[in-house]
Amino acid sequence: MSSSKVVLITGVHGVSGRAAAQSWAAIPGTKVYGLSRRSAPLPEGITPITADLLDRAALAEALKDIRDVTHVVFGAYLWQPTPVEHVNVNVAILRNLIDILEANSSTLEHIAFYQGGKAYGADLGPFKTPAREDDPRLLPPNFYYAQEDFLRERQQGKRWNWTALRPEGTLGFGLSNPMNLGMSIAVYATICKELGLPFRFPGTEGAYRALYQVTSADILAKATVWSGQSEAARNEIFNITNGDYFRWEHLWPRLAKMFDLEIAPPVSMPLSVYMADKQGLWSTIVQKHNLQPYTLEQVSSWLFADAIFRLDYDNITTTIKARRAGFHDCIDTEEMFQQFFDELRRERIIP
Repeated sequence: MSSSKVVLITGVHGVSGRAAAQSWAAIPGTKVYGLSRRSAPLPEGITPITADLLDRAALAEALKDIRDVTHVVFGAYLWQPTPVEHVNVNVAILRNLIDILEANSSTLEHIAFYQGGKAYGADLGPFKTPAREDDPRLLPPNFYYAQEDFLRERQQGKRWNWTALRPEGTLGFGLSNPMNLGMSIAVYATICKELGLPFRFPGTEGAYRALYQVTSADILAKATVWSGQSEAARNEIFNITNGDYFRWEHLWPRLAKMFDLEIAPPVSMPLSVYMADKQGLWSTIVQKHNLQPYTLEQVSSWLFADAIFRLDYDNITTTIKARRAGFHDCIDTEEMFQQFFDELRRERIIP
């Protein structure tokens, strides 16, 4: 039986891409391809493709026999040192993919791609909150805007449509991922417990008390699938978060209880600095508890965690637009953390 939907996920080994691939693969009659530069195990039901989106010739060769893609989930991202380079490279990888897919077939129906808080200037300093999708843009360059503008222009006269989804601090399973807050918290807590230390918030006092929000990778994945099937999502932008807000000062003690840890007052200590010598300790923990043999670098994203733990201003968006359009999934953030840590234990990532 032929597949009714053929979905290509880029960045499939990332937190967002992996979750989206699993959600699409759970739908009967759906064929899912997962594309990435690196080769690593994928969940059942996802066919791997190894290719570099920047290498147009190699990408075309890797996709030459895939001529019936109906849905694209663009979760790929390449970090660059300047905003201009961010735009140039991340638009190039999107353009290369769309050029090749359109040349191969005419079956494309939908492209979902991920933006985030940088669309509102969350990385630059205090911004208007709660942020709305119709808030005015900032001064470019901004690769979110550039990718969106590329798709708007490219779509003219085509049968496919697009949806931009804006999560914040996405939490889920992923290895060697530059933006992985949840696993970083779990590993930090595990190290504190091994050393017999209290679980201190390692960021600034302002960040400890500011309003924040996160997005479960599962919620984002459900929104991704919804966007590819809903007429209300066509050519629209949606904020996607868990649906609640929190302050670390109230959530942190609850996270500590999930690891049977005591807490102590916050101390601003960059984890990227204080975890630099912990690979030996992590190897000891892995051996002691018979964990999966991943390195500390594979299971953590200290620079990203440092950035989040230094946001000393409110970072919240409204999800009313998505709810009015028909996407209603949400989860209590404390419950999400508990479920996530339980999953990491089942998978023997943490003890």
